[in-house]
Amino acid sequence: MRGNPTNETSTAGKMDEAGSVTEDSPTRAGESEGVASSVWKVAVVAVIGPFMTQLDSTVVNVSLSTISHTLAAPIATAQWIVSGYLLAMALMLPLNGWLVDRMGARRLYLILFSTFTLASFLCGASRSIDALICARVFQGLVGGVLAPMTQMMIARAAGKNMARVMGYATLPILLAPILGPLLAGTILAHATWSWLFYLNVPVGILGVALAALLLPVDTATLQKRPFDFLGFALLSPGFVGLIFGLQNASHADGRWILFAGIVLLTAFLVHAVKKGQGALIDVRIFADRTFSVAAVTQFFATSIMFGRQLVVPLYLIAGCGLSAAQAGWFIAATGAGMMCSFPLLGFLTEKFGCRVVSAGGALLALLSTIAFVGMAAGQFSATWAVLSLFLAGAGQGTISIPSISAAYSSIPKARLPVANTALNIAQRVGGPFATTILAMFIASTLPHAAHAVSTQFFMAFVMLAVFHAATFIAALFLPLRISRAAKA
Repeated sequence: MRGNPTNETSTAGKMDEAGSVTEDSPTRAGESEGVASSVWKVAVVAVIGPFMTQLDSTVVNVSLSTISHTLAAPIATAQWIVSGYLLAMALMLPLNGWLVDRMGARRLYLILFSTFTLASFLCGASRSIDALICARVFQGLVGGVLAPMTQMMIARAAGKNMARVMGYATLPILLAPILGPLLAGTILAHATWSWLFYLNVPVGILGVALAALLLPVDTATLQKRPFDFLGFALLSPGFVGLIFGLQNASHADGRWILFAGIVLLTAFLVHAVKKGQGALIDVRIFADRTFSVAAVTQFFATSIMFGRQLVVPLYLIAGCGLSAAQAGWFIAATGAGMMCSFPLLGFLTEKFGCRVVSAGGALLALLSTIAFVGMAAGQFSATWAVLSLFLAGAGQGTISIPSISAAYSSIPKARLPVANTALNIAQRVGGPFATTILAMFIASTLPHAAHAVSTQFFMAFVMLAVFHAATFIAALFLPLRISRAAKA
């Protein structure tokens, strides 16, 4: 049932003096003793979606120049294979919560997964750059609704065990960017580029079959709330304008689009406050302190991840003179650190609480970034770089999931679709926000000549450290411990 948003704290549980989210009723039987097999079944199905989309994105990014050459298209046009997909995702993301409420998670997941698989086939069957871009936009429209569903389905099924389940479930997703370049190279060496997309078809068929077999039927009452046309007309183009504008803020057109996006989003906030729970996203959900703190933490956690992906490779290649292959081996240490920390999340969160784990990870990542500040000001050290990147990955891996668990634990189960959409929007804005600001710092300090020196990355790493500090401060306001599952 929908509670009055102003009374969400009493509906969803109470905050004790230590900052823990506590349950008004006893914990469900068996919940603290282990994770039920039905939860792992949901997790297996839920992970296939982001694994497929991550693999797809990595393969396409690596193969963009080959596709451009084969289809005789300039790289500026071929770039829309990636950009069109990402902007289409942003356009449809706000619809996720409303569609889940109307159709149910299982039915929607089956439809989306089947359609995404079909879109992958259409991409492979394209015979011109225009047809491929259109197919990718279609794929992005579906992916925008599909992308947030993993967190929501696991949150619904796992409850207070979400950190433990997500810690293991995230590992396969981390493998996709590693497998992507290997698969792309193998496919392009022995087949045409079309098989880069046909690769998704058997994975999609398997995902649909497992979803039909393993996902539980939605027991929650579907909420037939009317569609907020005005809210969608303001929020979706506003979100796209914000993302595109941030990514192109160095150009006058990009800045105007950014301004238009901010105006539309501001208009949506005014509209949503007036419309209340009838809005496409009920923004009053941010009145819940735990949820709003978790959303801010997620915003900055995404910003430092994307910021590091921008600054570190440029520093290693342009500043330190390493080859792309050498830089790749250094950056792989970040992924190794994340893969080491994810399986420990459940144990760490249960022992120390989400605030300590999330803030501790943010602090570890901050200290690792400060090491790069020192190297940028002085001399590069391969040993310190590998160690710092490994620790940065380990720290990054422990920030997000405890804060996501805190966010979902503070919201009644019936409102998880809306909360999931709002949280995903906060996550997706953080990356472009950070990369835009960091790109400005890099552009203002690097010379116009072909070569840079490592010291010219000093201010970029200082700014990246500021983002890390903001993540740490936000995580300090998370509840100390989660002691309940989301209420039905």
